[in-house]
Amino acid sequence: MSTDRRQFLRLAGIGILGGATGVGLAGLAGCGAQSGEIGSQRIRFPAPLRRGAVMGITSPSAGVKPQLEPRMRFAYGTLADLGYGYQEGECLWGDSLLSAPAPERAEELQRLLLDPAIGAVFPPNGGELLIDILPYLDFAALAAARPKWIIGYSDLSTFMLPYSLLTGIATLSGTNLWECPIDPTAPGLAYWHQVVTLPPGESFTQYAADRYQPHDSDWDKLPPDIRHFDRTAPVRWQCLHQENQPDYRCRVAGRLIGGTLDVIAMLCGSAYGDLRGFARDYAPEGLLVYLDNCDFNTAQYGRALHHLKLAGWFDAANAILIGRTAAEAVEGFTQRDALVDALGDLDIPILYDLDIGHLPPQLMLVNGALATLTFGPAEHRIDQTLT
Repeated sequence: MSTDRRQFLRLAGIGILGGATGVGLAGLAGCGAQSGEIGSQRIRFPAPLRRGAVMGITSPSAGVKPQLEPRMRFAYGTLADLGYGYQEGECLWGDSLLSAPAPERAEELQRLLLDPAIGAVFPPNGGELLIDILPYLDFAALAAARPKWIIGYSDLSTFMLPYSLLTGIATLSGTNLWECPIDPTAPGLAYWHQVVTLPPGESFTQYAADRYQPHDSDWDKLPPDIRHFDRTAPVRWQCLHQENQPDYRCRVAGRLIGGTLDVIAMLCGSAYGDLRGFARDYAPEGLLVYLDNCDFNTAQYGRALHHLKLAGWFDAANAILIGRTAAEAVEGFTQRDALVDALGDLDIPILYDLDIGHLPPQLMLVNGALATLTFGPAEHRIDQTLT
C-alpha cells in the first residue's frame, strides 16, 4: 500500500469498504486461486448449517487424551442439543503430540471436507505440528469442492489460513469443540453457532467483551461439564501510540485474514502463506490482518512480527488486530515494546489486547469476511459481512 493511501486511511478514519507442491498445489490456477487480475476472485462462504447436519470430528494435529473423553461427550451433547450429529474420525484419540502420522491426518481431514454427507468439520483441539500435513493435501480438489465450515483456532490456523488463501473458501476462527458448550462466552460476543447458520451475504456485529480469563484453559483439570470461562480481568482494547489519547477514534475496514502467530508465521515465504497474492486476487479493498500469540515470549513475538513485515504480510493491510497475550517479558521487554519495535513505523492502526486468542473469550472471526472495526471512547466493535 502506498504512503499516500495509508495517510488517507488514517486521516479519514476508515478503510475502503466494499515440501512438495506438485500434488498439493497443482491445478490451483485453473480453480481461480492464482490470477494475475486484481480483485478477480470472490470469497466463497459455506451454506448455512442446518439441523440434522453431521459434524466431522478429527484432530489434524495433537491427539485427544483419554482423560478428556468426558469433556468430548459433554461437547457432543451440546451438538445434539443444537440438532447436529457427529462422526468421529480415526485420527483423534491418543496421548501423543500427533494424533496419527501426517499422511493419515491429511487424508482424513481432506476426506471430511470433500464428503457431501459431512456438514462441517469441528476439531476438538489445536496442537503443535499441523504444518506437517500441508504437503499431503490436494488444495486443487478442496478448491473445487462445495464450501463447508471448518471451525477452530490455534494450530488449526496452520491449515485454515492456507485453505482460505489457496481456495478462497471462508473459515471460522475463535473456538474449538471443547469450548463449544460455552454460550455466551461473554456479553457482546457472537456464539459460533450464530455464525455458521448465517446465509452468505448476511452480517453480524460483536462488541468488546467486558472481562476476560487471564490464563489459558487447562481442560485436563476443569470439570467436564463447565459452561463458562474464568473471566476476572477487565478488557481494554488499545491502539498503539494512542494509549494516552482518550478521545482517539478510528474506523477501518478490509477483509479479515489471520491466525495464531506462533504457527502461521512458519508459513511465511512458502506457497501456503502468500498474503500479498490473496490481497491481489480476493481483497482489492485491503486486509484486516489479525494475530494472536500462544507460547512465544516477547522477544520471539517481536521477531516473528518483524519476519512477517519483512515478507510483505502487512503491505495490503489497512489495520493489524492483535490479541491479548500472556507472553513472558524478556529482560523487561514487554508486548507493547515488541509491537513498537516491529510495527511502530507502519502508518496504519495497530489495535491490540483485542478479544482474540488463548486468553478467552474470543471474537468469532471469519477468514475472508468483509469487516469494519470501530474503535473509540464509547464503542469498540467489529462488524462482519459474509460477502
